[in-house]
Amino acid sequence: MGKLIGVVVTVVIILLIFALMRRGWTSRRGRQDDIPAPAGVPAAPGEPGTSAEGTYVCTTRAGDWLDRIAVHDLGIRTGAAVEVYAGGIAVRRDGQPDFYIPRSDLRSVSTADGMAGKFVEAGGLVVIGWTLGHTDVDTGFRTRYAADKTTLIESISQLEAS
Repeated sequence: MGKLIGVVVTVVIILLIFALMRRGWTSRRGRQDDIPAPAGVPAAPGEPGTSAEGTYVCTTRAGDWLDRIAVHDLGIRTGAAVEVYAGGIAVRRDGQPDFYIPRSDLRSVSTADGMAGKFVEAGGLVVIGWTLGHTDVDTGFRTRYAADKTTLIESISQLEAS
């Protein structure tokens, strides 16, 4: 009987923790409901100048890499590909809606050691700074192959400069 009570108490505590986590995520979404959905990828964006496969880490408020953007599923880590076109950047996420960063909204590109729970070697993440509606955000992406990181950064830098 004592083991059963211990198991029940443990299960209740775990369920309570999950309920509190869900409540926190829902509350975050409510606080961010003024952030518009990002643009979808245009039907015919042309041929990508650069493409890289890897992991979409998340999108956060600019400069606050622990404040994930929860609305529009922008805070969910997933496999992805980033494609750089003449007019902007397509982020194609596995199992989540793809989105497009128009060149006019692009603010910066840099590297970072980590963001929102994903930490890697020094400079291991590509961080794309852009404006979503009236909110400056940073999108983190980790390339699958290290050689793709430099090419991706150079391509986005050229796009930003033009």
